[in-house]
Amino acid sequence: MPLGIGILVFVIDQLVKHLVVSTMHLGQSFPVIKGIFHITYVLNPGAAFGMLEHQRWFFIVVALAAVLLGVFFYRKLQQESILMRSGAGLLLGGAVGNLADRIQSGLVVDFLDFRVWPVFNIADIAICAGAGILIYDIWQRRNEDEICS
Repeated sequence: MPLGIGILVFVIDQLVKHLVVSTMHLGQSFPVIKGIFHITYVLNPGAAFGMLEHQRWFFIVVALAAVLLGVFFYRKLQQESILMRSGAGLLLGGAVGNLADRIQSGLVVDFLDFRVWPVFNIADIAICAGAGILIYDIWQRRNEDEICS
């Protein structure tokens, strides 16, 4: 299941990024809901919110390490909760989606623009959702263990 989720996230992310790059000019923006949500084509040299700009190799190494950990723990992960497996799949799929951009050009294609938040992409959503799900699942297990002991 995590592999399937990760592959689905990666494919959707890359297809939508390809659509944006092939149909828009860098910096171009068009409203979906005027003043609230726009599709805006930007290239991000950093992580979320532009943090750690131009640290291409750092992000490549971190993403590759995450993928290797996922491969290494794949069998163990299959025995975990559905939340843990789903969170890991989302996290890895998003990491590989942005990794592909960084390997190709050193920059990540972003396009979802809510005007009150930095522009982001589908891989970013998957990374944040996956991390949130993993944290929630770990927290829930910890609380259950405390109640049971």
